[in-house]
Amino acid sequence: MTDASATAAARRPGEQALTALGLAAPAPDPADASPHSFPGGGRWRTEIPSCEGPEALGVVLKESSRLDVPIHRISQGSGVWMLTDAEITEMVEATAERDIELCLFTGPRGTWDIGGSTRTDSGGAGLRARGHDAVAGCVEDAVRAVELGVKCLLVADEGVLWTLHRARSAGLVPADTTLKLSALVGPVNPASYAVYERLGADSINVPSDLTPDHLTEIRRVSAAPMDMYIEAPDDLGGYVRMYEVAELIRRGAPLYLKFGLSKAPGIYPYGHHLRELTLATAKERVRRGRLALDLLARHGADGDMAPLGTRLPRSLNRFEISS
Repeated sequence: MTDASATAAARRPGEQALTALGLAAPAPDPADASPHSFPGGGRWRTEIPSCEGPEALGVVLKESSRLDVPIHRISQGSGVWMLTDAEITEMVEATAERDIELCLFTGPRGTWDIGGSTRTDSGGAGLRARGHDAVAGCVEDAVRAVELGVKCLLVADEGVLWTLHRARSAGLVPADTTLKLSALVGPVNPASYAVYERLGADSINVPSDLTPDHLTEIRRVSAAPMDMYIEAPDDLGGYVRMYEVAELIRRGAPLYLKFGLSKAPGIYPYGHHLRELTLATAKERVRRGRLALDLLARHGADGDMAPLGTRLPRSLNRFEISS
């Protein structure tokens, strides 16, 4: 574990000027800080999401080198089924060469099948896999991806998550495969967060509108790594929380900082007709990462980054798998 009080010394935005004007904020409460960290040290990792194929990946890697943006994980949102074997292999090799985790989305989900409930005002069943065949499609994607060398799978359904966790425990997919819960179904309270951990999630997206107090509440019951968009796509709210990054780390560690992009059209499922938009937004996501990291540095809060190349969580709580 990392001493959570170490991050409390970081300067908060505008702190010196506001103190001089008699507008100082109360000191952070050490009891609010997460006591957890990643194995091997560090309280935060980075993720570039919506990297939809080898060409977009190439742009991200080139821009990350140019802007000196460290990357722990690359994730894709269209799905395994939207990539050829050759494209997946190219992405696996390019990320492995740089010790970056590659995460691909699994299978059918509610917004893309024939069900209309997700298009109603209520949102219906959300992104869940509808019926046995949709679950089967997700499993098919998962098996295909890991056979091609992918080590992280993105999941948007609790049944699929539990099924893939059982498959992992049974040796049907490699034991070191990590399962990441999508932001599209992210939990919003500590009870549900703990359930997803027990269902097999190794990394759990939470909606970007959770308050720092919400993160503290979650950390009182679970040490599972948390993923959070520092800037969220418009279809996830379009929130921009760059000035809160240090506090989000203090409350939510171990935390993946996801650099999304607001005010940009959706690109899922990706195809060549969206090429120029996808490449331009991939490049800008890396730049957004640089901006967030610069803020952390200016506030003296850029320490405690997990070592590059690390990807596994600590031992987590799971439901018992019956024989």
